[in-house]
Amino acid sequence: MKVSEAISSRTSIRDFLSKPVENELIESLLEQSSRAPSGGNLQPWQIYVVNGDVMTKFLEHDASWLEEQPSQYEIYPKNLKEPYRTSRYQLGEQMYNLLDISRENKSARMEQVMKNFNFFGAPAAIFCFIDRQMGPPQWSDLGMFIQTFMLLAKENGIDTCAQEAWSIRNKSVSSFVGADKESILFCGVAIGYRDPDSRINKLKSERRPFNEWATFVKK
Repeated sequence: MKVSEAISSRTSIRDFLSKPVENELIESLLEQSSRAPSGGNLQPWQIYVVNGDVMTKFLEHDASWLEEQPSQYEIYPKNLKEPYRTSRYQLGEQMYNLLDISRENKSARMEQVMKNFNFFGAPAAIFCFIDRQMGPPQWSDLGMFIQTFMLLAKENGIDTCAQEAWSIRNKSVSSFVGADKESILFCGVAIGYRDPDSRINKLKSERRPFNEWATFVKK
């Protein structure tokens, strides 16, 4: 598979089969991903893998966690301006329309949101942490690492979903994986094989036209 094919075919999968993913494959993908760009070669990512029986134990652990867990960063800016607000809104409506969930059906919408916290049924996942000392350039490096991982997974027939929603479960996750107190949980990434019959897996977000966000500078 070409890189261009992996980019165009990768989507955020929200319904996985129970088919297992081998630890050896995940390890190989992560090792390859470590070649992602890293300013000053800091390699600021800290990755924890949960898979198989460990995934089951983690989900039980997380479900029993009662302490409040505010996110350690703002997932979206407050008072999101245009065109970003519309892009976010349209994706949500596209997803719920695909699932035949009306805007008035708040309970069904919340039920779908909560599926984040079982990784949409994925058998494996990674948690991506970064040291709180790091700044925006290193967060960018972590993002490139995650993107590289997801594209390599696609090349190997594996599907993924990056989930910033896990940032609001940071204490539960940190406790389970043994992350140190100087580490910030950025996101989880669900790993597995998509259910080809699931309606939600037909969701593919739209992108704004090229001329709205790119300019060839002329002097």
